[in-house]
Amino acid sequence: MSTQINPADIQLGLDTFGDVTRGADGELLSDAQTIRNVVDEAVLADEVGLAFFGVGEHHRPDFAISSPEIVLAAAAGRTKNIHLGTAVTVLSSDDPVRVFERFATLDAVSNGRAEVILGRGSFIESFPLFGYDLRDYEVLFEEKLELFTQLLTEKPVTWQGTTRAALDAADVYPKTEHGLKAWVGVGGSPESVVRTARHGLGLMLAIIGGPSHRFRQFVDLYYRAVDSYEREPLPIGVHSPGHIADTDEQAREEAYAGFEALHNTIGRERGWPAYTRASFEREIGPDGSTYVGSPETVAQKIAGTLRTLGAERFDMKFSTGTLSHEHMMRSIELYGTKVAPRVRELLGE
Repeated sequence: MSTQINPADIQLGLDTFGDVTRGADGELLSDAQTIRNVVDEAVLADEVGLAFFGVGEHHRPDFAISSPEIVLAAAAGRTKNIHLGTAVTVLSSDDPVRVFERFATLDAVSNGRAEVILGRGSFIESFPLFGYDLRDYEVLFEEKLELFTQLLTEKPVTWQGTTRAALDAADVYPKTEHGLKAWVGVGGSPESVVRTARHGLGLMLAIIGGPSHRFRQFVDLYYRAVDSYEREPLPIGVHSPGHIADTDEQAREEAYAGFEALHNTIGRERGWPAYTRASFEREIGPDGSTYVGSPETVAQKIAGTLRTLGAERFDMKFSTGTLSHEHMMRSIELYGTKVAPRVRELLGE
């Protein structure tokens, strides 16, 4: 099933987790240098006209960024047009009031360009780090999302739950000038899709394996749920990994080592089978959700995904494992100058 969408409404963005990469000497860069590189990547993304730059929150050695808002604030000072947000903020192990205050502040310093993508967290390091019990995984997100949604009204909030102190007509500052755009990152749970619709938030589908068309059922569920709650639907977005180079072969050769390193690191923790070249080739093919190749190859695949899902936003996670900063910068350049206009051209045909 495909959906007709207006090419003018399409937004192409980028996501990074601040993966710690290797320098020209083959040694891992410091966390500090990795973070400085991420800010430079955001600047280039703005220069080539991309719509969004997202920074993930992690608390582990292979990702350098644990405080996305600070990195985004640094990027805000060096960019003009690109929207800046998270990919994702782990709301379950944070305080909704503090999250809102930080993003309202980012919205001010960026002149209204802040967005927040909220999630439960597919990595669990933040839970013990900040004193949360994983047995409360579901209730933590449900209650905190409910409170955050109320805070988005920017009116005094009265709220009571089990995961933090109650609020009685509490007002939160600073106020934004035009409101704060918020999404929920969903990895494939129907309950999460319905929850997102119930709270009237944007749906960001994290599609990191298998064919993207299997997520059409979640798109349809979202629209049914929005109707049942008598809310207006918000745009749907897609987050998937990828890498772009001048040719398909070059993109594959540059990307593979980073994909292998990242998947095997996480796989050892979670009991996954070893990542192989066959796994990589399957995911970058037509039945996978990894967007690796030349600008034409990647544009064709993105356009197909957007058309099939009726989505208006595609955020490519351009950093994967130890892929070098130089290769990522070239990927960003090609994404903005070649892929983005080609995607709109394809969708207009």
